Amino acid sequence: MTNKTKYLFFTGGVVSSVGKGVTAAALGLLLKERGFKVAVQKLDPYINVDPGTMSPYQHGEVYVLDDGAETDLDLGHYERFIDIRLSKVSNFTTGQVYAEIISKERRGDYLGGTIQVIPHITNEIKRRIGLAAKETKAEIMMLEVGGTVGDIESQPFLEALRQLRNEVGRENCLFIHVTWLPVIGATNELKTKPTQHSVAALRSIGISPNIIIARADQDIEKSLCEKIALFCDVEKDAVIPMKTADVLYDVPLMLEKLGVGDLVVDKLKVKATRKPNMRPWKKLVDEVRKPKPSVKVALVGKYVELQDAYMSVREALKHAALANSVEVDISWIHSADLEKDKGWDIIKQTDAILVPGGFGSRGVEGKILASRYARENKIPYLGLCLGMQVMCIDFARGVLDLEDANSSEFDRASEHPVIDLMHDQRSITDLGGTMRLGLYPCLLTKNSKAGLAYGVPRVDERHRHRFEFNNDYRQKFEEAGMIFSGLSPDGRLVEIVELKDHPYMVASQFHPEFLSRPMNPHPLFVGLVKAAKEKGKK
Repeated sequence: MTNKTKYLFFTGGVVSSVGKGVTAAALGLLLKERGFKVAVQKLDPYINVDPGTMSPYQHGEVYVLDDGAETDLDLGHYERFIDIRLSKVSNFTTGQVYAEIISKERRGDYLGGTIQVIPHITNEIKRRIGLAAKETKAEIMMLEVGGTVGDIESQPFLEALRQLRNEVGRENCLFIHVTWLPVIGATNELKTKPTQHSVAALRSIGISPNIIIARADQDIEKSLCEKIALFCDVEKDAVIPMKTADVLYDVPLMLEKLGVGDLVVDKLKVKATRKPNMRPWKKLVDEVRKPKPSVKVALVGKYVELQDAYMSVREALKHAALANSVEVDISWIHSADLEKDKGWDIIKQTDAILVPGGFGSRGVEGKILASRYARENKIPYLGLCLGMQVMCIDFARGVLDLEDANSSEFDRASEHPVIDLMHDQRSITDLGGTMRLGLYPCLLTKNSKAGLAYGVPRVDERHRHRFEFNNDYRQKFEEAGMIFSGLSPDGRLVEIVELKDHPYMVASQFHPEFLSRPMNPHPLFVGLVKAAKEKGKK
């Protein structure tokens, strides 16, 4: 560990999904605005090696980084708020820790010693934290522990943080506990007892929080904060009342107004090199709140019951809407419903259709039908990963009359596999971490819709896929009116497709949503919302 680095540890109390990730991301922005070099790391207690093979229903979105790491969706919050590019050292799991320890034991590295949670597992956790601090050269290292205090899974992480505090010095560490105040419906009364219990659980393993951020859906009275301070042994000004924000990007402004940025700087005994300039964020939030005309976008997905499965897609649409001075009204449509003739009334009212990524055959025909409707009715369309592949399947069936056209992912016996397994993937048997992952270059066709949207000849985008467009069909597609407006530098991989005679029907094999930012929306999303806005005017 480096003594130059200060550490902020975020823990969660009472319930999961309490907002630790957003809180850490917002505070990271406040510290960056004060001139500090900030890095963030998420510690996930589950035993999966990474979320790459986990169901979106259980985990939500898998967020992919430049180096191909498949990570927790909170890393999306970190990148969007702080505007930094993270790497694989920014997220690790219990599974990775145990895999490393077991691998060393099998090699004989421990010379026959008994392997235990303490010190072997906790040492490996600390090693990974130190590696991130060293690689990022962070002045302030922010670590979020996934889950909730009291979970069996998170105990080794909390023990490692307790040890780390003693190793780097208490003056270099700060524990921030983000907790939930439930309300009793009969009396409409916020209760602090669950918070007291979660802090007691923390203190029982040797950790006392320095700051408590109390979350609720309603205003939190000063007397409640004083009660929490008294029973949890925290200074009065270190209990921060955080009401749920109506606008996500207002959270940094709320924290700044409550003095949290200055409080952290003061408690860490560091000196800011500049005053925070939050005017751009205030302007952004004011723009969000300003009444604007609305455009309707139908998001046709396979996991729409859990909107967190499309977290970055949703945020990218909001960023693009701001750039076009409109509101975006998202209709969440299950692609399997379209196959049962449900949801078409919404599709017919929409200004644009967006088909995001996904895996497996369930609901794919519904996505193909959505693409067909957009093509035949000139509805603006944006396809992402699988959304690009279903656009190609529909084109093959509807324009080239290849009725059997499909992806070999869904029909290995198809006579016309216009989407096929990548050659590099054919000898791979393991599912985890083996896709085409991370940042790859794409050369754009000049004056194409994609080329005009980006305004540059080459871009680098994040990928997560096994299947690709089958080049055996490229000439037929081009002759029938499809433009391959984005290709890999060697011309082998199709990255972007679009239709010639259509207002905006564009799809990418990569995931542009991962690089969209509130202040810098992604060009392909901006193009979709712009086309939707123009359709709405007509």
